[in-house]
Amino acid sequence: MTPKTNSPTAEMAPLLDSSSDLMSNFRYERIQTDGAQINVAIGGDGPPLLLLHGNPLTHVSWHKVAPTLAKSFTVVAPDLRGYGDSSKPDGGPDHSAYSFRAMAQDNAAVMSHLGFERFQVAGHDRGARVAFRMALDFPERIERMAALDIVPTHHVLNNVTLGWGLEAYHWFFMAQKAPFPEKLLTADLDYYINYKLNKKGVGLEVFSKEAMAEYKRCTTPEQIHAVCEDYRATVTIDLAMDTEDFAKRTIGCPVLILWGSNSHCGRHFQPMEAWKPWAPDLRGWSIPTGHYPAEQRPDIVYESLWKFFNGQEPAAIID
Repeated sequence: MTPKTNSPTAEMAPLLDSSSDLMSNFRYERIQTDGAQINVAIGGDGPPLLLLHGNPLTHVSWHKVAPTLAKSFTVVAPDLRGYGDSSKPDGGPDHSAYSFRAMAQDNAAVMSHLGFERFQVAGHDRGARVAFRMALDFPERIERMAALDIVPTHHVLNNVTLGWGLEAYHWFFMAQKAPFPEKLLTADLDYYINYKLNKKGVGLEVFSKEAMAEYKRCTTPEQIHAVCEDYRATVTIDLAMDTEDFAKRTIGCPVLILWGSNSHCGRHFQPMEAWKPWAPDLRGWSIPTGHYPAEQRPDIVYESLWKFFNGQEPAAIID
């Protein structure tokens, strides 16, 4: 199905607004799902587009692209459960409350609450893993899916290398039994968030001062515990679900993947090969960024997403 657009032309995207305002002209709702209350920013008018953030971020990680996307789409940007201003429920003995399936169900419920039974979705980092699970569990609802800077969880955990492990140490550290990682990380939250976001060869300059202030505001002991539960779920229940689905289920909608040439994803994986078993209708390429492409190069991310979600075939942008 080719998405409709209410933009002036289906050939040219509106110019990207470079304003530093966080989510300007968005309204907010707090939506109850089965087990969580989700903080949601909503803006624009047109076909629905769900934007899902990663760790250790919030929905404002989309602030450089979402306001301009909202000129063509109804943009819905939630905080995942456990993150930002969404609630932080107990993970349960098996951590399943923080599985990607639970987060996918949250966001399916958010879109139903807003009246959108079919929609498109883009995710970055953890949000892309939620989008992946949404596309498998709710295939009748997802029209198109874009994933920024990940390869599927099953591939990651079955292809661990020394180089990737050194860069992505937190996957295994945060998955340790509570409260070990929580105690260490909450000892100095400001140091932690600066270290976490200061990626190799990129630095903190890609983040606006307003966005950094928001990430620091939301980096609380409660969020740290929720994020640890997220990673505990990843190496247990999420991996088990993906293992069960591997070679049995695939994503039926068109999929776009973008990854940073200077990110741990780009340095240690072959993303197209990793995605092929899961996404038969696949296109994608590397872009000149680190792990936070929507904040480092919003121009590239915006143009690629706008074209893809308008039913066009975006081309690789060489920069």
